[in-house]
Amino acid sequence: MKIPVVKFAKDHNEDFYKVLQKRVNDYFKNSNIARHGNAQMVFKTIVMISLYVVPFMLMLFYFQNSLMVFLMWIMMGLGMAGIGLSIMHDANHGAYSKNQNVNKALGYIITLVGGHDVNWRIQHNVLHHTYTNVSGMDEDINPGKTLRFSPHEPRFAAHKYQHIYAWFLYGMMTVLWSTSKDFKQLFRYKKMELLETQNVKFISSFVILIVSKVLYYLVVLGLPLYFCSAYVPVWSILLGYFIMHFVCGVILGAIFQPAHVVPTSDYPLPDDSGNVAADWAVNQLVNTSNFAPGARLFSWYVGGLNYQVEHHLFPNICHIHYRKISEIVKATALEYNLPYNSQRTWGNALVSHTKMLYNLGHYDDAHGLH
Repeated sequence: MKIPVVKFAKDHNEDFYKVLQKRVNDYFKNSNIARHGNAQMVFKTIVMISLYVVPFMLMLFYFQNSLMVFLMWIMMGLGMAGIGLSIMHDANHGAYSKNQNVNKALGYIITLVGGHDVNWRIQHNVLHHTYTNVSGMDEDINPGKTLRFSPHEPRFAAHKYQHIYAWFLYGMMTVLWSTSKDFKQLFRYKKMELLETQNVKFISSFVILIVSKVLYYLVVLGLPLYFCSAYVPVWSILLGYFIMHFVCGVILGAIFQPAHVVPTSDYPLPDDSGNVAADWAVNQLVNTSNFAPGARLFSWYVGGLNYQVEHHLFPNICHIHYRKISEIVKATALEYNLPYNSQRTWGNALVSHTKMLYNLGHYDDAHGLH
């Protein structure tokens, strides 16, 4: 099953992105700064990896009571999310460094948190970024029957309660990555002929996937079971491991979903010929929303992904520049009478996303959402 051919219109607002690209390029040229990371990114990388590794080492060799070990698992969950949001994300977009070997090396860091870089790039870079909120193409809005993220997907009775239970499922996100999802994805992407987009062969990627999973479990779960079971119950180690993943999953869900599954999104549907009646860049504006632009510390932790509009328009620019270029993007969008969606706070964004989940669970079509 090869991926369908979907084409965006090239005669609707086609000047917007050309003008915007020139203005952003001029910003970097006139400011004499690179589009990639700098010392700030190196510092952040050290902090985020330390937030994951240091609690792990303390748990193994220092703390000897259940409460402190449990707290270390929670800290690791925060570090795990920070690594994904602030390091791996930029690296796998080729935005961390101008040296692609550095990007590739740091992209592999996803294996530290139980993921697979090839699957991530296909789902995120190829499908989500190219076809944002396009039904049948963007896997981020097609999580299966348990959740309804698009008005073009079937609505089931249980979806009436998805605005409540979705948060638990978000917490299960990385648990699924680290177990079954990566294997299912790899086989599916092979059938869809998407592995070619990453210049990888199925067999080599499959072998790497198996080896990385075995090593991940031996280290992240095996070592605590070996070193800590002498002074804390095994069940508390297993629970702590689950809580680590749950904390990470909730954070990731609460950052990515309020950027797209919100009332301002229009969920474009390709016609029978695979054409979408929107320019690619305009589709990004309509189906993406920023939040908490004034929260500097929050933005630092989440890898600038509260500026999702800028990220979707310029995924190859390091996130440390998003706050500055957001002024250019907003001004240009308004100049062309195009939407620039942004929520004042993260709380507002979460409320908006929850309302959207409620609407999608109670109404069949897009008209019922308004």
